Amino acid sequence: MTKAEIQLVRSLADKRGRTEHGLFLAEGGKLITELRTSHLHVRKIYALEGLFEGEEVEVVSPRDMERLSQLKTPSNSVALVEIPHERLHPEVLRKHLVLALDEVQNPGNLGTIIRLADWFGIGDILCSEGTADCFNPKVVQATMGAILRVRVHYTDLAKTLARAVGDGIPVYGTFLEGENIYESRLSPTGIVVMGNEGRGVTPTVAQCISRKLFIPPWPADRRGSESLNVAMATGIVCAEFRRQTALHGAK
Repeated sequence: MTKAEIQLVRSLADKRGRTEHGLFLAEGGKLITELRTSHLHVRKIYALEGLFEGEEVEVVSPRDMERLSQLKTPSNSVALVEIPHERLHPEVLRKHLVLALDEVQNPGNLGTIIRLADWFGIGDILCSEGTADCFNPKVVQATMGAILRVRVHYTDLAKTLARAVGDGIPVYGTFLEGENIYESRLSPTGIVVMGNEGRGVTPTVAQCISRKLFIPPWPADRRGSESLNVAMATGIVCAEFRRQTALHGAK
C-alpha cells in the first residue's frame, strides 16, 4: 500500500475528511458483504487474502490492516464507501412514523438508535445539525448494518418540525412532565423527537412539540435513576408506538 492510500483511509475517521472525499469507512466481512449487495457504492476494499474477490478489492498484509483499521482489535477488511445523498420526500412525514434526534452526540447512542429504527420499520431519521455524524466509523459499526437501510437526514430541526406541525402532523417528544406513554393514544404516523443525552430536548425544538410523553418508572412513585439513556428510551417509545399500531389495526 502507498502512504497516500493509508492517509486517505485514516482521514475518514474525521468528519472533515469524510466531507472532503465523499467517503465513509466500513469494517468487517459481514458488513462489507451486505454493502456489496446494497444500493450504496463501494469504491474500494482492503482485505486479508482470501476474503473477497473483485476489481475493487486489494489484498493487504495483516500489518497494513492494523494501520488501516479504526477498531481496537483490527478487522480483516476495510471498505471505502461513497456517502449517499438521501432526499427526504414530504409524504414520508405524512404517512410514516419518523424519528427526530435533537443534538444526540454520542456515536454509540446514534448507532444504536439507527439499529432500533431498522428493527421497528422506521425508514427515516431527522437529525439536527448538532447531532453526531451518522457516517462516523463508530456509528457505522454500532448500526450493525442498519445504516444501509435507514435514511438519515440532517436539517434545521426546529424549522422542519414547525412546518410539520403547520401541516397537521403530530410531533411527539419525551419529557419528565409529559403524559404517561402507556395511557396515551398514539397515532401510527408522526414524528417522535428524542433529545440530547444530558440536556434533553432544546428549547427551540420543544416549542414545536405538540404531544409531550413520559416513560414512567415502575412503580410510578419509585425514586431511582433520574433518567434513561436516550437509546434505551428510544427503544421503549418505538415499541409502544408499534404495539398500539398493531393493537388498533392501523397500517
